[in-house]
Amino acid sequence: MAQRQILSLLLPVRRCGLQPVMSRSHCQNINTISRFCSSRQMNSEPPPVHPENGSLLENLSSMGVDLTMARRRQPGVLRKLLTNEQGLAHFLKSKGADQETIASIISRFPRSITRSCQHLEERWQLWRNIFKSDSEVVGILSRSPESFFRSSDNENLEKNIAFLRSLGITPKDLHRLLTTAPRTFSNSVELNRNMVELLQGICLNLGGKDQEHFARTIISRNLYILIRSTNRVKANVDFLLSSLSLSNTEALVLLQSHGAQILDLSHESLKRNFKNLQSKLQSLGCSEAHFKKMILNYSLVLFISSELLNEKLDTLIDAGVHILQIVQKPKVLDFSLVIIKQRLHDLNSLGYDFQKNGIAVLDSSKKRFHAKLERLGSPEE
Repeated sequence: MAQRQILSLLLPVRRCGLQPVMSRSHCQNINTISRFCSSRQMNSEPPPVHPENGSLLENLSSMGVDLTMARRRQPGVLRKLLTNEQGLAHFLKSKGADQETIASIISRFPRSITRSCQHLEERWQLWRNIFKSDSEVVGILSRSPESFFRSSDNENLEKNIAFLRSLGITPKDLHRLLTTAPRTFSNSVELNRNMVELLQGICLNLGGKDQEHFARTIISRNLYILIRSTNRVKANVDFLLSSLSLSNTEALVLLQSHGAQILDLSHESLKRNFKNLQSKLQSLGCSEAHFKKMILNYSLVLFISSELLNEKLDTLIDAGVHILQIVQKPKVLDFSLVIIKQRLHDLNSLGYDFQKNGIAVLDSSKKRFHAKLERLGSPEE
């Protein structure tokens, strides 16, 4: 009854467009009513999904686009009323792309058909300031259409290119960034600047003399660094410095070499793999100095999951390889477990003595390894 009275009082006021003044008790009653109304709205059926654009589907199908793939990748595009598939096709043809390439690009990145001709021309010119020819850009688009079409902000792309060039990033590295980590150029310039300033600050804290060179080197070594969070990178650097008791010189060398890449790891993965390797080496008779040496020799072993790393080490040890040999040449752990087992089998069948001849043969290319096997199997050997 009280709620009806409140509503009857509110109705004329709402018609006038005025806001009623209510006591706290009245507000509580109205809130109760609102919750009931909200509940009814939440339980109502979801809004209908717009059907796909039939004429668009016909156009794309006639162009050879894989509609099943397009639906899986970006289904919303197929429901749009205004698209530019013909303009895109004409533009790409003018740059040297054939019909099959165009169809493949649209199939894998349907949102490409939403870009205007003006946008396409502007972006192409920005890319051509880095790449040597139209055919080179077409080749990249055919392999990774996302790298070109993901962002629609040409102004931001231009600003990021200018910023990275101001750091001394070479055209070769800009080329690699665009093709390997295109999200770098979707970041705001401020976000990329924050990461660069973090890297420069790390260099300064370690007594480094050339902060720009330090940041530039890490970006060149780790093309994904600019799309990682500054919190992750800082936490990983702090963990490595404290856990390994690195000197400033050791830290600067590590971070500007293979250590730059392990900053990609999530902090939890880094700690977990680090502690597992430390424990495993200790169980095999290694000292903390051996463990530190292994990380300094090739820190990328920290990318290998704990279970897989342990299995690789056990396989090598069981085949007669000494753990200190692995500490000296940890890159052997980069090979898959299948390849490691096959190489050990081939060498053991020939009576190869790892203690006498070392393990360099295990860390060689496929061609060199088979050439070594042939020499070992010949009478002269």
